[in-house]
Amino acid sequence: MDALLRELAPVVLGATVRRYRDFPAAEDAVQEALLAASRQWPIDGVPDNPRGWLIQVAARRFADQARADIARKRRELEAAPDDELAPTPEEDDTLTLLLMCCHPALTRPTAIALTLRAVGGLTTAAIARAFLVPETTMAQRISRAKQTIQQSGIPFAPPAPDELDARLDAVLHVLYLIFNEGYERAELARDAIRMTRTVHAAFARPEVAGLLALMLLTDARRDARSGPGGEIVPLDEQDRDRWDRAAIAEGVALITGAFPRGAVGPYQLQAAIAAVHDAAPRVEDTDWGEILALYGVLERMTGNPVVTLNRAVAAAMVHGPAAGLAMLAPLDDDPRLSGHHRLAAIRAHLHERAGDRDAAVRHYRIAAAGTTSTVERDYLIARAARLSPED
Repeated sequence: MDALLRELAPVVLGATVRRYRDFPAAEDAVQEALLAASRQWPIDGVPDNPRGWLIQVAARRFADQARADIARKRRELEAAPDDELAPTPEEDDTLTLLLMCCHPALTRPTAIALTLRAVGGLTTAAIARAFLVPETTMAQRISRAKQTIQQSGIPFAPPAPDELDARLDAVLHVLYLIFNEGYERAELARDAIRMTRTVHAAFARPEVAGLLALMLLTDARRDARSGPGGEIVPLDEQDRDRWDRAAIAEGVALITGAFPRGAVGPYQLQAAIAAVHDAAPRVEDTDWGEILALYGVLERMTGNPVVTLNRAVAAAMVHGPAAGLAMLAPLDDDPRLSGHHRLAAIRAHLHERAGDRDAAVRHYRIAAAGTTSTVERDYLIARAARLSPED
């Protein structure tokens, strides 16, 4: 029941916003409709047309709100054509809603929150838990996003052709950030994949395919990257029989088809790297030379220091740990990464590979002190303890 309502929520919200052009009021009406369904359907059964049922209830709730509102809203309600709630392809409303939630007028944090609320169907409390902020803070963020949409007059309609590229870039970035947050929260990753599938169905562009491939190829390893107690299992220790081969096959097909179709972007390159990892039946079969080359292209394209971190690991696998450690040294002066726990963690890993146990322990402990993830902290402390049993 919960899964069905979450799937229908953006469709019903899109249809309601399309008719009434009032995002905050429409969202309130749809939330009431979803609440009514959660109470009524377990007793009466799911209706034959659950989408139509929810839209009808939301429309009644909106009408009730309008009657209590100012005369302008009442006139708009009475003047709205009856056919504006006629069925349309569900993907159309969901996609339009997604494009609206990722409008450039919104900051990235507010766009993420609003997308998860309106398109992902998550509650404010669930979104707040995912981003480790108080529920009141997240509620304010979502409220500001809806007010921005309302005050800016952003239409519920696909963007004009000259705006599409910028809007699509924003959508992909928001979905990418949501998926990254889903690394430890499977429901966020599933939502990101579902929404990216919707975008890909409408815009089969190489970078859209690349992002969907990256998500599938990364999420395919989910079941293997944690142990029975939830502890982290690093890539080189994972049971590859637990990887989702169907997701890997789909991801490989997507990225293989995307590369020849135009300019290669960062999502395609990241997907290609993930595909090389997933294609190796054993860790020792990994083509680290190919991964190093791909990271080199990605680093030149993005200038992202996190990419440099990952390239250092690949360089260590190809040329030895000293080469990787040398690549890390300049990052100490990069304000975007200096002091970040990931820099310390990778430095510890490379020192461990080089046989310098004392340096590895020191940097593992520095990394553990810097992370906010309990699971990651426990993993880093365990790595340090393994190298210094006398402690």
